[in-house]
Amino acid sequence: MSRNLLFKNLKSAAGKPLELAIANGRFTNVDGLSQTAEIIDGKGLTAIPGLVDLHTHLREPGKEDAETVLSGSKAAVAGGFTAISAMPNTSPIADTAGVVEQVFRLGKSHDLCDVFPIGAVTLGQQGKILSEMGAMHSSEAKVRIFSDDGHCVWDSLVMRRALEYVKAFGGVIAQHAQDPRLTQGSQMNEGEISAALGLKGWPAAAEESIIARDLLLNQHVGSRLHICHLTTAGGVELVRWAKKRGIQVTAEVTPHHLLLTDDLARSYDPVYKVNPPLRTEADVMALREGVVDGTIDVIATDHAPHPAEDKDCEWAAAAFGMIGLETALSVSYKALVESGLMKLEELVERMSGAPARIGRYEGHGSLSIGNEANFTLIDTDANWRVETLGIRSKSKNSPYLGMELPVTVRHTFLRGKEVFSQ
Repeated sequence: MSRNLLFKNLKSAAGKPLELAIANGRFTNVDGLSQTAEIIDGKGLTAIPGLVDLHTHLREPGKEDAETVLSGSKAAVAGGFTAISAMPNTSPIADTAGVVEQVFRLGKSHDLCDVFPIGAVTLGQQGKILSEMGAMHSSEAKVRIFSDDGHCVWDSLVMRRALEYVKAFGGVIAQHAQDPRLTQGSQMNEGEISAALGLKGWPAAAEESIIARDLLLNQHVGSRLHICHLTTAGGVELVRWAKKRGIQVTAEVTPHHLLLTDDLARSYDPVYKVNPPLRTEADVMALREGVVDGTIDVIATDHAPHPAEDKDCEWAAAAFGMIGLETALSVSYKALVESGLMKLEELVERMSGAPARIGRYEGHGSLSIGNEANFTLIDTDANWRVETLGIRSKSKNSPYLGMELPVTVRHTFLRGKEVFSQ
């Protein structure tokens, strides 16, 4: 059972004085809290709702050398997250109720953060036959979001049927927008740098053509479509156009696509090899603008851990992906708040409130009285250096190693219980 706690001298994300009272694992009225509450001085700290990630690769079951639900949860709470969404590209793939329930129960048993499994859209993520989406939704895991992430649902008819299927229970299809015919063998963003390096390019059109198709399909079906890891200026424009037309679509961007560019590939360091690829400075600026004006609803990590042998090799042979749970808030703050584009409270909405609503993750995304006490205390004046020894993830493939980043997570609480402190 969680303790009754009264936090004094905190600041809100808007910079205003704040007190937080917690009883029985929920936020309560400060005046109504028992005199037996433990009083904690939060001077110098800012309280925000626990962050919510809609895109986390935990690898378990089957790929525990890279990450487990436990190690991923430890990384999540160190980054200020109280809820994460486990992607389905495990082994076996999470395309049945049994697999998603296994992941869900592992999260419950560790009780560090809430782990919400995402189910595959198609059997084996092969893009041909719809998975048991209804059974996964009806299971103990209550899956709400479905994605073949890592693979595009490339068949138009299959995508239409998926959107129609989840509409019955308010589910979401999260699309990895990548035309496989246009990206076969691609290694990085297509442009001047790929040509100079002799690496096969990944055209922006491969992403944008799928986004455009799916927006039109969903305009017809009227379901809920979510675009994963948006990376191009053209993609932002397409989503902006769709929202103006009233098409039900949400979109996410990763912290690394808000900060890093394809110029880093000049080093041939595979830590910068990611799917979708790092794009140009112009794309980065367009993505930031999309977050600021609300075209892009969510910042999601796409935390993609890999063991050292999958990254410590030549670029062409290396796996795609980089870890990001522990650095997501800091990198996003650097890209958007330190740059003067957004206020902290707006950033927190993109990383907590909005993803909680899209996933329908009850108890997350708000500090409101009566809500579960899932929150994070951060120090916005304390910088920190990313070091290998400090990473809680089993994998160390971070592009930020050695970099000094703003904002330090000091404490993370799940239902009033402290699950991380430093």
